[in-house]
Amino acid sequence: MASLQKLIDLLDLEEIEQNHYLATSPNEGWQRVYGGQVIGQALVAASRTIDETRQAHSLHGYFLRPGDTEVPILYKVDRIRDGQSFSTRSVVAIQKGKPIFTLSISFQIDEQGPAHQLEMPQVPPPEHFIDDDILHAQQAENWPEEYQTAFNGVSAIQVRQIDPLDLLNPKASAPNQMCWMKTRESLPDGLRLHQCVLAYLSDWSLLDTATRPHAISFLQDNVQMASLDHAMWFHRPFRADEWLLYVQDSPFGGGARGYNRGLIFDRSGTLVASATQEGLLRLHK
Repeated sequence: MASLQKLIDLLDLEEIEQNHYLATSPNEGWQRVYGGQVIGQALVAASRTIDETRQAHSLHGYFLRPGDTEVPILYKVDRIRDGQSFSTRSVVAIQKGKPIFTLSISFQIDEQGPAHQLEMPQVPPPEHFIDDDILHAQQAENWPEEYQTAFNGVSAIQVRQIDPLDLLNPKASAPNQMCWMKTRESLPDGLRLHQCVLAYLSDWSLLDTATRPHAISFLQDNVQMASLDHAMWFHRPFRADEWLLYVQDSPFGGGARGYNRGLIFDRSGTLVASATQEGLLRLHK
């Protein structure tokens, strides 16, 4: 529960003046701030300026600079527009006087209209698979010590991969993957919190999909990876503390970039959200 409380605290920003929010980052041994963190925190900042009757339905962000885990992040919200049905916000995340991330979010009142969706793939339930924390700990027994410490804890997030890879010794496979995911413990009620947690989760493995055909991973010394942009659409209400199936594919890789898509279903088969991301993917000699 302590790790989940850290995640909730991470998304609970300090309002230092109107439209300005301050956040910190956990220093867990990574060189830069995790992309899902700034997406989630920026969404929190924007949501603090919106009436509770409106919920986020889409967001589009760009990663501009690596985030420094040692420096607080300032989130500045611009209240672009409040219409009868939609509200638009723009958020800039700043460190050391420079923007590291920008996010545009659209909020909408609850409305009804024609509805359809793609069907969820037929896969075994999450109980059939083991947690990434356990899987990576087992794999890390044969990894260099510098990597072992990054994977020897219990995270606030449970991820169970359908077709896992050994991150340090991957084998080439098709450019798609699926995983079940949720928070390890129950979250407080409120769709906004669950949306912000899912935004955090959505960056967890999406860019890795583009690496699968090339038998590479972010742990290899000659591989440089970083998220360039990220977009999400929230379709239906959901809970991030209940199992969600993340169905991911990568239609294209080239030009030192990989393009990735994701569909997120709840256990009943309802499509609750979608995501896309393009990321930097460089191989150094």
